[in-house]
Amino acid sequence: MAIDIYRGSITLPTEVSSEILQKTQDESAIMALARQITLPGSGVTIPVITGDPTAAWVGETDEKPVSKGTMSTKVMRPYKLAVIEPFSMEFMRDYNALYDALVARIPLALAKQFDATVIGDIEKPGSDFDNLAACTQRNITTGAYNSLVGAKTDIAEHDGILNGFAISPTAHSILLLEKDLVGRPLFVDSVSEDGIPKVLGVPTYQSKGVRSDAAEPYYVKTADTDIVDGKTYYTLSGTTYSAVAEPAKANLGDYYEKITDKIVGVAGDWTKALYGTVEGMQISVSDQASLSYTNASNQPAVMNLWQRNMVAVRAEIEIGFRADTDCFNLLTASENPTPAALGIPAVAG
Repeated sequence: MAIDIYRGSITLPTEVSSEILQKTQDESAIMALARQITLPGSGVTIPVITGDPTAAWVGETDEKPVSKGTMSTKVMRPYKLAVIEPFSMEFMRDYNALYDALVARIPLALAKQFDATVIGDIEKPGSDFDNLAACTQRNITTGAYNSLVGAKTDIAEHDGILNGFAISPTAHSILLLEKDLVGRPLFVDSVSEDGIPKVLGVPTYQSKGVRSDAAEPYYVKTADTDIVDGKTYYTLSGTTYSAVAEPAKANLGDYYEKITDKIVGVAGDWTKALYGTVEGMQISVSDQASLSYTNASNQPAVMNLWQRNMVAVRAEIEIGFRADTDCFNLLTASENPTPAALGIPAVAG
């Protein structure tokens, strides 16, 4: 939503804004893992180490070697992330109710948008904001353990150390189903536990924003033994895949299927990721504004707060994000994986 007419606003106390910011940081898996810095309104230049100095053995009176590390720089600039949430006027009569509503709703909206932008599900706000859209992808639908170790290895090969996972609820469910050879869960100490505090010995944070349909599709040879009605098969000519208009069982050996994965998590060296905010969270309330929005029919509409006995709360934060994207891997899962693919036994009856 965006404000068309703005007047009669009040600014909430600093402690409320600080609490909203803290809750946003708690809700965001990316913020929980990345390092936070103070970000000036004009931006800041960040040094990025691209090569370490090299030591050498020397004799007792030999000249000591000189070796310089190499570095480049990135500019982190703040971009504004905002949301407007309308509430019934009764919240204004009860300060505690308004506070509880703000803490429950606004941090999740901001955190989800920030995390989704970082993984590449939402277009980044500018060129000086990094995202992880081009990072190496690892599918965890089946063989999750091997995929996670593969991510750890790739990060190490880029001079990083895996030290944290940001996962979606979908990835959380997939990892809960990963078992060893005797059927014991790999990533929880007890079946009575609901969370996965660590994976491969490093912290794991869960966020609804770490999920995207933006993973690039790819093609694999079909394993079907007969033509499946309604399914699209593809043939390969050179480097081009083309849909088969009338697939035939006799040609199944030449057919491919298009796999559309969803991004469900991030593995990385989070010492190589920074986010910064300018002046924390800004919160204001108005009861005399008109809000433009898209209604349930996907049509533009206007809401007059005074006419409806409502108030609107605007929350905004100026935030930036930078990372060495070579030190991150995206975790993906197959679209709508079947229970069998996830290792869930069929129920008889």
